[in-house]
Amino acid sequence: MTQTTVITIANQKGGTGKTTTAYNLACALSDEDKKVLLVDFDPQGNLSMCFGIENPDQLKFSMFNIMNALMSDEPLPAPDEYIHNHGNIDLIPSNIELSVAEINLRDELGGEKTLTTLLESMKQRYDYIIIDTNPSLGLLTINALAASDSVLIPVNPQLWSATGLTQLLKIIIKVKKRINPRISIAGILMTMCDTRTNLYKEAYKLVQDYYGEIIRIFTSQIPLSVKVGEANFYSQSLMTYLPKSKVTAAYQNLAKELMQHEYAQAKNHS
Repeated sequence: MTQTTVITIANQKGGTGKTTTAYNLACALSDEDKKVLLVDFDPQGNLSMCFGIENPDQLKFSMFNIMNALMSDEPLPAPDEYIHNHGNIDLIPSNIELSVAEINLRDELGGEKTLTTLLESMKQRYDYIIIDTNPSLGLLTINALAASDSVLIPVNPQLWSATGLTQLLKIIIKVKKRINPRISIAGILMTMCDTRTNLYKEAYKLVQDYYGEIIRIFTSQIPLSVKVGEANFYSQSLMTYLPKSKVTAAYQNLAKELMQHEYAQAKNHS
């Protein structure tokens, strides 16, 4: 198996499509014969619900238990106790208890590398590990960045704000300097795009003007579609729920774009 790539999906704004992107990117990569681990690192547990776990708060084992065990130097539960799977995709679920773990991380020596410790031991089993983060720049997001090779930043043109993105970039730079020198930005992904509107055109131009020279902006853009919410509601990926839709094709193209970019980078480094 080739080297595992760990990708964090991050933006401290809510409503940018982080969870939808994490889930559907995983499914698109799975369709390319990649083995993927999804990590729900958001106490809201939305990714776990997308995956088909109806009541994440009732789980016997979730990311909260894993983080607590790691912080207490206690043995972890057996992987099949906390890893859920669908075909080529595995998931470590989360629930509201994870917000308690975030509080405990504040007092933990080296706490920002707790997730890294877990994922390092699992890498040999996966081509990709995709981490869905909560909409904040707190210790959970820093943990995710510390464990990652790259960050994918979804941006909703209807909610776009340059200041919000600047804060996230500052955090990524700090993490790179102090904790994880290998981290890079995979790119900005435009989500919920209605390309006919002036709002979209203005926002896209601003993103290009502000960041186009320093950060890759993915060619793939995710169209605005009510079908996304429907698929999430039925705990289905877009590939299953609506295989022929434009939004499905956009996530498939994003997966290919990511893989091509990685291949090109690996070639440059060899």
